[in-house]
Amino acid sequence: MKAFFNTKRQAPSLVPFCMLTLFVVLTACGSQYNIVGSSDIPTLDGHKLYLKVVTEDGLKNIDSCKIVHGKFNFSGKADQVVLAHVCMDDTSEAPLTYVVLEDGSDILLNLNLARQSASGTPLNDSLTNFFDRYNTLMTSRQELVHRHDQAIMDGSNMDLVYTMLAAEEKRIAEAEDSLVTDFVVTNFDNVLGPGVFFLMTMDQRYPQLTPWIEYIMSKATDTFKNDPYVKEFYDKAQENQKIMNGMANPAADSPAADSTAVEASPSATK
Repeated sequence: MKAFFNTKRQAPSLVPFCMLTLFVVLTACGSQYNIVGSSDIPTLDGHKLYLKVVTEDGLKNIDSCKIVHGKFNFSGKADQVVLAHVCMDDTSEAPLTYVVLEDGSDILLNLNLARQSASGTPLNDSLTNFFDRYNTLMTSRQELVHRHDQAIMDGSNMDLVYTMLAAEEKRIAEAEDSLVTDFVVTNFDNVLGPGVFFLMTMDQRYPQLTPWIEYIMSKATDTFKNDPYVKEFYDKAQENQKIMNGMANPAADSPAADSTAVEASPSATK
């Protein structure tokens, strides 16, 4: 998933963020999962799929299977309820989709041309509903580009077109903001809150205290604040804010300490 809101700003030598933790909800006895998968994407047939989770050493394979005639299956036991990446052929490319490894009935994972979904357990149902709503907004945003191009071809008054499209873009951005914020806040105390927070912030090499981050943390429960990924990200963001305000200097042994000013990666803001 792409970052939801993009900004570019110049930053001094900030403290880089290394993604070393995985977002989990600890359980007493782990989670037994069984994923029944199907795919109608012909190019996937015969390929191997991997389930990966984020650990201290980066992404770690915990299970694998092969797609045969559009069918595949994962099964096993995870130490925690965790949001896993579903990847193809053990590459470093972006995952095909995400799935929550949790106890319950079979998890139905569909990798289709029009839609990827995981269902059958409460957290997977909730996550799929979120992705569906988010992708609907992305489709609406892409339609704005089509409408702009069509207006040019039709010889329309572009001043009026720009005004109309800008208003629609603002509406979509506000809907994105509300969707993402409400979802994270609603799921502070399970794996989905930290998981979506991760998806929104994972492109940030230099975490920053954006208004959105500050709002989320002002509402956050102790469970969310103490999630390893969230805690490390927020600590780095606070440290970088002090550096940008001239109230602190990067540690002498920081990889960024000897570098020149850099441009922060596109990141999630509100």
